[in-house]
Amino acid sequence: MRQRIVTGVLAGALFVALTIAGGWFYTGLLILLAIIGFTEYVTMNGFRWHHPASLLGYAGVLLFVLPWDELGVTAPSVLTIIWMLAFLLLAVTVITKNRTTIDGAALMLLGALYVGYGFAAMNEVRQAGEDGLFWTFLAFGCIWASDIGAYFVGRALGRTKLWPSISPNKTIEGAAGGILLALVVAVIGSWMEPSVLELPEALMFGLLAAIAGQFGDLIQSAYKRVRDIKDTGKLLPGHGGVLDRCDSWIIVFPLLVLVGLLPT
Repeated sequence: MRQRIVTGVLAGALFVALTIAGGWFYTGLLILLAIIGFTEYVTMNGFRWHHPASLLGYAGVLLFVLPWDELGVTAPSVLTIIWMLAFLLLAVTVITKNRTTIDGAALMLLGALYVGYGFAAMNEVRQAGEDGLFWTFLAFGCIWASDIGAYFVGRALGRTKLWPSISPNKTIEGAAGGILLALVVAVIGSWMEPSVLELPEALMFGLLAAIAGQFGDLIQSAYKRVRDIKDTGKLLPGHGGVLDRCDSWIIVFPLLVLVGLLPT
């Protein structure tokens, strides 16, 4: 437990500092996390990092997460990246005479989108003008509030299992507590910056962030059960890998961007 707390505090402090610094400090961190996260995904699915399908997946992740505008290059659209990556992965199944199957190609396409666009959305929000830092911390605040509320309310009041076949310790009462605390954080954000975030929008923001964040956690739990593993990696002692820690982030940020609640 002590190792878990120390690791969490140090990693959290570094992450907050780089987020505040912004620019290439934050961008570089997200690129690194995306690469490590995709490596965990590749390993979970029984691929080697240098497999042709894996290499194409890494390329797809980088195409998503690199800040093309800052590099002075016209950014390819998300649809362009997805289609080209799908075509190349399907071409690999032909070139390898099905030693790389269509199932493997689909896994790498899904992983590149899941990991790559997830971290790309975080970077887009942070770079979104003078309010980018506010929106970034509001999203993370709602995610973390949901986690904290779900944990403590679940421990204190949890009786009804939420989804025992996927995550046996989660309860409906805990999930509700997480949603409530995320709403509180969103309302505080609206109170602090009323000209940026109005109250009705804040309530929708907190609700979606909490629900999507909890689904992000359940998605990763379900995947680990299928692969029969406890953690996705060993990057952070006591905390597991990047996908263990960022599973909510890479669902919440893209969703809030796509529904227009986060600017890019």
